[in-house]
Amino acid sequence: MPISEVNSIKKYLPLILATAIFMQMLDSTILNTSLPSIAKDLQESPLNMQNAIISYVLTLALFMPVSGFLADKFGTRRVFISSLIVFSLGSLLCALSQNLDHLVISRVIQGLGGSLMTPVGRLALIKTFQKSELVKAMNYAIIPALIGPILGPLVGGYMVDYLSWHWIFLINIPIGLLGIILSFKYMPDYKSKKITFDLKGFLIFASASLLLSISLELFGTVQNTTPILLIFTLGFLMIYYYYIHAKKMENPIFPLNLFQVRTFRVGILGNLATRLGISSIPLLLPLMIQIAYGQTAVISGWIIAPMALTAMFGKSSVIRILNKFGYRRTLMTNTFIIGFLIVCLGIPGINSSIYWYIPIIAILGFFNSIQFTSMNTIAIADLRDAHTSSGNSLLAVNQQLAIGFGIAIGLITLKLFENNTSITSGKIHLAFRYTFFLVGILTIFTGFIFRRLHSTDGDNMKSHL
Repeated sequence: MPISEVNSIKKYLPLILATAIFMQMLDSTILNTSLPSIAKDLQESPLNMQNAIISYVLTLALFMPVSGFLADKFGTRRVFISSLIVFSLGSLLCALSQNLDHLVISRVIQGLGGSLMTPVGRLALIKTFQKSELVKAMNYAIIPALIGPILGPLVGGYMVDYLSWHWIFLINIPIGLLGIILSFKYMPDYKSKKITFDLKGFLIFASASLLLSISLELFGTVQNTTPILLIFTLGFLMIYYYYIHAKKMENPIFPLNLFQVRTFRVGILGNLATRLGISSIPLLLPLMIQIAYGQTAVISGWIIAPMALTAMFGKSSVIRILNKFGYRRTLMTNTFIIGFLIVCLGIPGINSSIYWYIPIIAILGFFNSIQFTSMNTIAIADLRDAHTSSGNSLLAVNQQLAIGFGIAIGLITLKLFENNTSITSGKIHLAFRYTFFLVGILTIFTGFIFRRLHSTDGDNMKSHL
């Protein structure tokens, strides 16, 4: 390949990946401030709209493990372009949805495209750049992951108030077309001669994820919880079944010896546990501002926006913080602070100014950024080269499941408080406040997971962040 062509690919490939990440992040956050408006138009309760969010996140988590196999077999260019087409098609179908069922199905189609976009784009980036160039390229590509949450609530709020909720999905189409055009010219086409895919292991793992997510989604929405507990138990049995399967397989989709690495084990568990509280906030706070305080989607969007803005400052500070305090102390202290800030969201009363939430959410965004960077890098700090790919895949799946679980748990807790009139006296604002208190306290306790790290863990990663 000519040097000029290589340079062109290196110049535009981070932009192509950034396009995919931007659509994914925008789509994940733009819906939060728009749910009440969509619910009203579709004649649904706003608190029943979690299906539209969870279905998308769950689809991402279920199909991300397949991305590497598809890219190796059919090539990164073909799979990436196909994923952009599917995602754009799903966005169009979301805009045309006439009821909640249609919207959920359309979100699943979106999720199918989204599950391949970012992993395949990142795979192409890793194979194109030398290790010495990779960090800089990756940092450039993931900037939209910080900008998307800033624009999402604001764009969603303005579109809902001044246009219609349909435009929050239609906005993806021109961005997707840009990504497709650039991909035809600049996306490299990597394939692998040696292709192995643990189909049985994938189906077992996917079944476990689906059962666990369904049980969390349904819990609190039905009177009889016995069937839900059975589904939840079956999900854990499927995880055990995968464990038995992986012990017998030579190349399982997720090797069990990944979990023999302490830093990976703690990173995965910490990611799952702490995100349960963090993931519910971008949904619960806009809902409270609109439902309890009666404010517009635009107002709720402006209040939640500083969370992502300060995350950019946190990203620039994380290297210095980790170099000074180390991973163990940083992650423990940071988790305690995040939990305390979530508790603070429940302090203002119904007669308090809603602008009290702005400094709280701004500080929370700063520490969230530190948390995510620290957790993600410690998880891969000690993985051998042979396990980096599967470890990264499992980390990505774990993150998506944690987001879905966090949203479900947040809304389940809210509904439980809302239905318990002896505690809230039928006041929806009190249900939100108590939810923030409970979620925040649980988040504080998850900080103790990181006690299992050694004080020197992650030292080999500090200079590479």
